[in-house]
Amino acid sequence: MSAAVTTVPARRPDRSSPTPLWAQVSADLRRRCSSGDFADGVPGEFALCEEYGVSRHTVREALRALRTEGVISSGRGRTSVVQPRFSQTLGAVYSLFQSIEAQGAVQSSDVLRLETTTDAAIAGRLGLAGDTLLMVLERVRRADGDPLAHDTSWLPHSLAHPLLDADFSRTALYDELAAIGVPVESGHEWMSADVADTTLAPLLQIDPGAPILRIERIATSQGRPIEWRQTEARADALTLETNWGTGGMSLSMTGTPG
Repeated sequence: MSAAVTTVPARRPDRSSPTPLWAQVSADLRRRCSSGDFADGVPGEFALCEEYGVSRHTVREALRALRTEGVISSGRGRTSVVQPRFSQTLGAVYSLFQSIEAQGAVQSSDVLRLETTTDAAIAGRLGLAGDTLLMVLERVRRADGDPLAHDTSWLPHSLAHPLLDADFSRTALYDELAAIGVPVESGHEWMSADVADTTLAPLLQIDPGAPILRIERIATSQGRPIEWRQTEARADALTLETNWGTGGMSLSMTGTPG
């Protein structure tokens, strides 16, 4: 196995400090992990001993602390940085943009498409004639620069055409809709487990066949369907959560929405 490539220099521990050497090494490794170092894996114990000028016992204690914290994980002879997971609440109108930023990360998007189109199948889902003009917005959603999800939204062109000039690299679709007087008020979603194909995998920087969560959504404004969305999210980066009670949640075993 090739050696892990590092880009952030190590800060050797201060032996005059009352803080144990392992704790200083652990803190510096945590800093380097959060800075995006060790993309190819955390170096081995001997390499870390040389970098930090400490014993193998000290390095092992530092790594053990990081594993306990969930910062790194080990398996099959490789130690890797654990990617953060983002939590998304269900059961209410929500914005992935706002959810990511509320959890302390910077949301950004790569806009792959923002244009006018027609799609008879999508128009039908919105209760429109097959030749109705639609606005389509396709994005790769990122959290702190890392790809989290790929989604595509279709909206009636008659409502959404003012958004064709919007900069969706750093704004939320629902915020932009509200600004033009089309607030999203309710909706319905279908969720299923799937795997990434060879087209999706490079966009999300995962291997083909890696697990994803597929979400299909129809959103409404003033009782009228105004958005059909398809989202494919990395299963290793997104957790969906909901509150429930004796009469507060409904699940149904259905097939693909019609």
